[in-house]
Amino acid sequence: MSRLSVFNSPLLLGFDHMERVLDRVAKSATDGYPPYNIEQTGPDSLRISLAVAGFAREDLSVTVEENQLIVRGRQAQDDGKRVYIHRGIAARQFQKAFVLAEGIEIVRAGLDNGLLHIDLRRPVPATVVRTIPIDGDLGGEAQILGPDEGTKASR
Repeated sequence: MSRLSVFNSPLLLGFDHMERVLDRVAKSATDGYPPYNIEQTGPDSLRISLAVAGFAREDLSVTVEENQLIVRGRQAQDDGKRVYIHRGIAARQFQKAFVLAEGIEIVRAGLDNGLLHIDLRRPVPATVVRTIPIDGDLGGEAQILGPDEGTKASR
């Protein structure tokens, strides 16, 4: 059975990767641990804050893999010397992924009072207008423009 997609239109060329991104986001949205906030800190900047109480700096990692910001937490195993009457603070490992738009830069990450703050910036892209030359008859053979606008490369 084929799944209906909003990206089926023949006018939306090259958006198949967006469908995969949306599927990835839908799968990761179900896990609520650890809780997090996303706030806008400026016109072109964001901050993600994750509640990571009990995690030391060495227990956390922040990486970017294929336009995904991935935060992982893994605490060292309990040495067994502590006797808990009640254990309400979660000490489980986690992985939280955030899909990043093209061009988003990670500025810094810092741990402060049990909160992991990750600052992001979206640089303002320069507007680029490119004129595409219109050639005469291509002779039936498909031609594509190369990196230099006037260069042709055969398929």
